[in-house]
Amino acid sequence: MNIKIIGLTLLILSFGGNWLWIGYQNAILQPVLTDKTVYVEIEKGDSLTRIAKKLVDQGLSVKPFWFKVITVQEQALKKLKTGEYELTSGLTLPQVLQLFVQGKTKQHLITFPEGWSFKEVSREIEKNPNIEHTLNADDFESVMTKITHSDASLQKPEGLFFPDTYFFEKHTTDLSLLQRAFDKMQKVLQQEWLNKAEGLPFKTPYEALILASIVEKETAAVTERPLIAGVFIRRLEQNMLLQTDPTVIYGMGDSYQGDIKSKDLITATPYNTYIISGLPPTPIAMPGREAVNAVLHPDKASNNLYFVARGDGTHVFSETLKDHAKAVDNFQRNKK
Repeated sequence: MNIKIIGLTLLILSFGGNWLWIGYQNAILQPVLTDKTVYVEIEKGDSLTRIAKKLVDQGLSVKPFWFKVITVQEQALKKLKTGEYELTSGLTLPQVLQLFVQGKTKQHLITFPEGWSFKEVSREIEKNPNIEHTLNADDFESVMTKITHSDASLQKPEGLFFPDTYFFEKHTTDLSLLQRAFDKMQKVLQQEWLNKAEGLPFKTPYEALILASIVEKETAAVTERPLIAGVFIRRLEQNMLLQTDPTVIYGMGDSYQGDIKSKDLITATPYNTYIISGLPPTPIAMPGREAVNAVLHPDKASNNLYFVARGDGTHVFSETLKDHAKAVDNFQRNKK
């Protein structure tokens, strides 16, 4: 009887061992996800049990027992990093653990296009659900007091953030994103400033940034930017008014309804360059690197002082007021 019991016990253990071995092999070799992509977030303080439940709840073919065993086996117990992870079809459990250990979290993105105002940037940030929102409307207005920088003169945020696409992890704060965009603008501006042409009428990189923002709003045609920058720089050098519509529009604020009227050109604002001489007090938008480069390497081959839009995104340039009036007749008043 004892021999039979021992034999039966060994048989059971053998079957059990085979079962465990098969279960282990399946756990490490079989894909835990097929035909879909899911997102799992590991939060601070999550236990292995909690993480395993999240995986199961997202439809992964994961047995919590094997998840714990393989986590220990891979020496990953204390190496799992918090964050949101994108898990794609075909991943095995060891590959999922590798993602968690390496911290290869899902990257969200946000885009600030060239020519946007800071108001547009703040609205884009506010509506993004993956950003941790720490700033309210008042904070956005005074955000430069929260941005790390050493220039006490930078009090207004307009134009100080580089237009680009930024990738970030979920729960990244709005302020940290703005800090990255600010730092990048400072880096680009300093790089371009170091290689600027000689004899420009700018005392500081910030003045170049102001004019770059105007050039950015005047044209999207890259080849025209040095030409337009040249016009404005010659005007500054000759003490002429810049007379650029984008600054008028910016100064009008919310009262701008898509059209500039004659009274708007004579209404005093700090940005009405039909009235004020020189540059406006701040940029009016975010310029890209090409616009910054254009104002620091403007056209010097011509003596153009005027330009008028053709209506197709490009402009006609003129050296004299007489020629400019003809161009206005042709392209703005539809006269032949």
